[in-house]
Amino acid sequence: MNQFIQKHQTDTIGTLSGFDRLVLRGTLRTLAYAGGMMGFLSHRGVLLKDFGSYVEQTTERLRKASCAAAQRLGRPVRYLPSAQTRKEDVARQMAAADRIEEGLIGVLTCVEPCMSFEVRRDPTQKRLVLESRRRKCLHLYHYWIDRDFGFMHARVQTWFPFTIQVCLNGREWLARQMDRRGIGYQRRENCFARLDDVAAAQRLFDRMLRLAWPEVLRKIAAHANPALPEILAGLSLSYYWSVHQSEWATDVMFQSRQALAAVYPSLVRGSMLAFSSEDVMRFLGKAPRANFQGEVVSDYKDRPEGVRVKHQVNHNSVKVYDKQGSVLRVETTINDPSDFRVFRPKQNDPEGPCQWQPMRKGIADLHRRAEVSQACNDRYLEALASLNADQPLRELVAPACRPIRWHNRPVRALRPWSAEDRSLIEAVSRGEFAVNGLRNRDLVARLHPAATTPEERRRAASRVTRSLRMLRAHGILRKIPRTHRYLLTDRGRAMATAILAYQHLTMEQLNQLAA
Repeated sequence: MNQFIQKHQTDTIGTLSGFDRLVLRGTLRTLAYAGGMMGFLSHRGVLLKDFGSYVEQTTERLRKASCAAAQRLGRPVRYLPSAQTRKEDVARQMAAADRIEEGLIGVLTCVEPCMSFEVRRDPTQKRLVLESRRRKCLHLYHYWIDRDFGFMHARVQTWFPFTIQVCLNGREWLARQMDRRGIGYQRRENCFARLDDVAAAQRLFDRMLRLAWPEVLRKIAAHANPALPEILAGLSLSYYWSVHQSEWATDVMFQSRQALAAVYPSLVRGSMLAFSSEDVMRFLGKAPRANFQGEVVSDYKDRPEGVRVKHQVNHNSVKVYDKQGSVLRVETTINDPSDFRVFRPKQNDPEGPCQWQPMRKGIADLHRRAEVSQACNDRYLEALASLNADQPLRELVAPACRPIRWHNRPVRALRPWSAEDRSLIEAVSRGEFAVNGLRNRDLVARLHPAATTPEERRRAASRVTRSLRMLRAHGILRKIPRTHRYLLTDRGRAMATAILAYQHLTMEQLNQLAA
């Protein structure tokens, strides 16, 4: 990110990074599978033949208790006949009409799909069995304006296992924190176009990660589902909280709409034309592999609020768009954290040694989720900086296309349009080398796959050694101290991106860019 900020420092005010949309899910794990639910029913003395009437009574008790606060405060409880209705729009209209600035807005109810249970007769076992199944039930959406989190909602499933989902916005939380500390700002929807003290605002935003999330979420669950302690009487069950979806946004605040408009079109064109599938995987911290079975997608969308470019690997994505005219937002969305790693003990051995393990959905890994999301945003902004080069391609590449002397020895010129050097540039730019660097053996495997005998591999390694020396001499690669690994320099990244991008352009695309 530093390269992008340095490049546009005269046109920018600063940057702000933190959670945007955060969706958290509470699950009663003991009741979330058929075996656990059977144990609960046994503890309650409920037979499977009476399951239907028991859950109907329980659901009605939950619904009445959940809506009691709205009825007591005179707030509306409104049924929505279609699950496709945007509940947030309805809730905001209700808040505006009744001038609600804090407290409960209302409860919206709607029938939606869910995971619940069903009793069926098993002909082979000749008895009733309980199965977990996809069904539909009534959900209760509690919308309110919280003192700390602002506009937010909690959705309660009224059928077992009573899953609850909480949706909030980090920028809403930050606005209230800045109000209390007297930090001035200009806000447009859910972004800040200007901050009086950018550094202080960022320090405040960082505190959001250190909130006592289990206690915060416990209070929200008690507000939305007050009947749960009575339903679970005698059992020490509580919600397990996980992050269903997170959006971590880095906002680059420009001085004006005109300043962002001057650079944004070229960033959009470059990101769609130059970034390959391997680049997208690199942005999202995933090393490209020959056996990769997932899907990599890049798409462009022109929306009323701005132009958005989105790159997606499986269920995770990074996107860039112009927000409210003068804010460039890069945002990483994580739906499947298992693509990332966290340094922790094994799940079933909390006192054991720490190892790199797949990231969990649980809020215990929320801080690590923020770290990897910020790293994704940083990598994307660095790539954008290399795309939007003010230098003509000829000026950027020309110095490396001349022979030079390095450490008192001659070094040949780079030949970027030759097949040999183009393959070399493609190899050193690969996503899996972006973080840990590359070794001689990595390039041998990439550039000389036919070298199988020891003698052939030795000759191939010698050729790669000469190529590495040539790239270092021209400032394209740098050696990592005390290792045998090499990384692209900032100049090397810009040069490699430009060369590879323009070699893949067609004449039609070049004419469009020239226009």
